[in-house]
Amino acid sequence: MKASLIISIYNNIAFLKAILDSLRFQTEKDFEIIISEDGENDIVKEFVNQYPFLQPWQHLNQKDESWRKNHALNKAIRASKTEWLIFIDGDCILHPHFIEMHLRYASEKSILAGKRVKLDEMISSNILDQNDIILNLQKQLLSKLIFGKGDIKFIEEGIYISPDSWLGFIPRKRINNKLVGSNMSFSKKAIYAINGFDEDYILPAVGEDFDLTWRFDSAGYRHVSLRNLAVQYHLYHKENWVNQDVNKEICRKKQELNNFICKNGLDKF
Repeated sequence: MKASLIISIYNNIAFLKAILDSLRFQTEKDFEIIISEDGENDIVKEFVNQYPFLQPWQHLNQKDESWRKNHALNKAIRASKTEWLIFIDGDCILHPHFIEMHLRYASEKSILAGKRVKLDEMISSNILDQNDIILNLQKQLLSKLIFGKGDIKFIEEGIYISPDSWLGFIPRKRINNKLVGSNMSFSKKAIYAINGFDEDYILPAVGEDFDLTWRFDSAGYRHVSLRNLAVQYHLYHKENWVNQDVNKEICRKKQELNNFICKNGLDKF
């Protein structure tokens, strides 16, 4: 297998099904699926055990003790059976070339970072109701980009541009030096070099991506943008906004001490 696709989820089976269904259209087939559940829901377990996977898969869960996504992700890293790790969230479905692009630009010293388009409620509902709608998304988004995007956010991030096409210069010019936890990949060696996700963060945001960004930077890794290459569609849902001040303060203190190899990660110091 060439890669491990690690999907972070919490309870939402409808979204998980949409993600898994989108994987059936991937141009790259040689990967494993790791469902990283920050919880222990019997309904999720039953759904996963009955789903007709096309790739090898694992389902990892843990006791539901508030937000422990980073702990779950470290478990997934340890359990992975490949050397290249791709991370997505449980509310994002994938363009057919998503995994292919992450692998095409993979290298030991590179950290790959993509972005996502935030779909509106209507398109998201259509995706959840019609499994084949994923193949029509590009036409829909191009039409909305020209005639009016409505409630879709970051619509330009939802347009796939083949790096081999005459427009291939566009992705090469788009910079992305900040990780987004829902669309990133790196080698197992790289994440072990900074000791994984920092489990000192017990609230969402910052600890899943911004924290990794500065730690990888400090360790000497190079950012590679996958904007308009590894395209991802974020399904609509009401935002569960969480104040980030606590996490920002934790991160600030760690940066001051230059603790880019965290003490509470894959290994415990």
